[in-house]
Amino acid sequence: MEEIPKTSKQIFILSGQSNMAGRGGVCKDHHHHNHQYWDKIVPPECQPHQDIFRFSAKLHWEQAHEPLHADIDSKKVCGVGPGMSFANMVRQKMRVVVGLVPCAVGGTAITRWGRGEVLYENMVKRAKESVEDGGEIKGLLWYQGESDTSDIHDAEVYQGNMEKLIENVREDLGLPSLPIVMVAIISGDGKYVDKVREAQLRINLPNVVCVDAMGLDLKDDHLHLTTEAQVKLGHMLAEVYLKNFAPSWKRFFSCLLC
Repeated sequence: MEEIPKTSKQIFILSGQSNMAGRGGVCKDHHHHNHQYWDKIVPPECQPHQDIFRFSAKLHWEQAHEPLHADIDSKKVCGVGPGMSFANMVRQKMRVVVGLVPCAVGGTAITRWGRGEVLYENMVKRAKESVEDGGEIKGLLWYQGESDTSDIHDAEVYQGNMEKLIENVREDLGLPSLPIVMVAIISGDGKYVDKVREAQLRINLPNVVCVDAMGLDLKDDHLHLTTEAQVKLGHMLAEVYLKNFAPSWKRFFSCLLC
């Protein structure tokens, strides 16, 4: 089969907090208090492939492999997230080169992703740099909100903050119709998980689709998705992206409903 030019990468930004950065397979080290380690188990759906790349913290492309966020969410132990299973499904279905731009950082409230904040500006910078040698940004995958569940005010203003983030990132990247696939949370640091979930599910903007994580398995910490759940979430994100934003696949799904 003819090799796909690497400059034709379809690029996806991965952003949010720890469940996007990936904690699948991250375990407590019982010999060292408060220490954690990654078990290094990589499911088949998350294996590296010659046509899947990641944009490193040093702003260059390299072959993608788990953990995708190791040099981005560098103050935490990263494991399996949804990015690789998403990329493998998109690559298989569309026969394209996939580029992933990891930007997620654990424990971050949405206010830290406001325009002018370090995390937001770094995400925009990385996204812009990622297309310097070719390729096209095709979407933003967003999984965040757990850190906004502790305070009633944070939960109540979540929808407005998220809608502003979407507006800002589209404007700053010059992509007014940038597809956003966000995840509705199922866990959190506080008691207002349902309020944040409702806010996420209420968002009704063009080219924004919400994937509900309800039903996915959590680790013993009741906060982070298991490795298996991360694989499944990656597939859910890919299916939603293909159905809503990939032209040939939109036609395919339409025909299924005929």
